[in-house]
Amino acid sequence: MLDTIRKLFTKSVPYMVGIDIGSHSVKAVLLSEQHGVYRVEEALVEPMPKGMIKDSEIQDIEAVARVVNKIRKQIPKSIKHAAVAISGSSVITKVIYMDVTLSDSELESQIEIEADSLIPYPLDEVSLDFEKIAVNKADPSKIDILLSAARTENIEARSHAVNEGGFEPKVLDVESYALSRAGQLCIGQLPDDADKKVVAFIDVGSQITLLSIIEGERSLYTRDQVFGGEQFTNSIVSYYGRSFEESEKAKVNGDLPPNYTFEVLAPFQTALLQQIRRSIQMFLNTSEKDNVDYIVLSGGTSLISGLDRLLIDELGIHTVIAKPFAELEIAAELDSEDIDLIQSQLMIATGLALRSFSQCHI
Repeated sequence: MLDTIRKLFTKSVPYMVGIDIGSHSVKAVLLSEQHGVYRVEEALVEPMPKGMIKDSEIQDIEAVARVVNKIRKQIPKSIKHAAVAISGSSVITKVIYMDVTLSDSELESQIEIEADSLIPYPLDEVSLDFEKIAVNKADPSKIDILLSAARTENIEARSHAVNEGGFEPKVLDVESYALSRAGQLCIGQLPDDADKKVVAFIDVGSQITLLSIIEGERSLYTRDQVFGGEQFTNSIVSYYGRSFEESEKAKVNGDLPPNYTFEVLAPFQTALLQQIRRSIQMFLNTSEKDNVDYIVLSGGTSLISGLDRLLIDELGIHTVIAKPFAELEIAAELDSEDIDLIQSQLMIATGLALRSFSQCHI
């Protein structure tokens, strides 16, 4: 069973393009590295036809593959491999504890034996993998193991879409961990003590909001919520009788009636604030932590003017909009102004691209 997707979880292959397949668009990032310095070689966003992704599941593999192929045509032909990710209710990650003396093969056998009680799906429908994290602090005879499980059909759908789009999927990741990994590039936006504090990375996509909380380089908590910017767009559709596409454009360019702030924007901001507040409280209730020190906000919805200030005022938590490329070199042929406008939407794709240089779970 563990061999089902083992080749997707194996060691990183340099110069993979990170491909984030979302319900609203496909984002792609290609990074290179020299002497410890990352450079952005490509950063792309291609629109996704509406309805192709629902609840994080691909509805039409061929349609998604066509969008991925548009990315393929803009990436150097020498780049053949891709890192992709999954999320949603079909993905389960758990930290479990095993005897520190067990070898990898013994761990596989033990996990397969215990998986039936750990995973709420039939095991013949699930693919598993694991990664050693560290020796357990409370009990040195145990080692902390990150167990990841996902429905095989969802994994295969993403792999097939990427493959048909022209890339070979080499790494399969979990979106929340890709978000945390890219978040390490944003630590410089926060006060100097951020690398020792509890930081929440919140990516508000079209349909899904991801929460990933870290302390230093250690992952503490992840959560996916079915909530996103599409609710905002749908409110514009219902209030002003515009098509979904027209409403998406109006949301970005501000072509809306003056009273939309009260009719549409304020209710959406309130709903988003409630989602974030609830998620943070759930984290605090299940951990020994007393508070979250900083928030890094990303995703297309993070570009709503004043959203960072709203979280600061209402939650009392220092909040910034993610700029993962702020301290990276930008390839000369890229327009740095255009890159600056879209970089907060590219956190997951960036975290996937970083798998070219790191195997770790964050």
